[in-house]
Amino acid sequence: MARKIKKGDKVFVIAGRDKGKEGQVISIVNERVIVQGINIVKKHKKPAQDDPGGIVSEESTIHISNIMVVDAKSKAPTRVGFMDNKKGKKVRFSKKSGSLIDA
Repeated sequence: MARKIKKGDKVFVIAGRDKGKEGQVISIVNERVIVQGINIVKKHKKPAQDDPGGIVSEESTIHISNIMVVDAKSKAPTRVGFMDNKKGKKVRFSKKSGSLIDA
């Protein structure tokens, strides 16, 4: 299945508490993503053998509809489209500038 947003993409938050911030996608879980430095929450962790525990700040998930991929050329958020490249492989491209994202 082709996804419009993949791990490692630079994304822009378009809705929510962190609206206007940019970050890199760390992981994708179903329809939610974890973005570096976005949606920071405090969690109470129990002590483990190698971890002292306590109150820890970490990134929480944000819904995939609340982020957009940042265009490499214009450095602005853009929609993502799909097309076949010269080798017949399906690749993502920026609808704003027309440049390939997966190049």
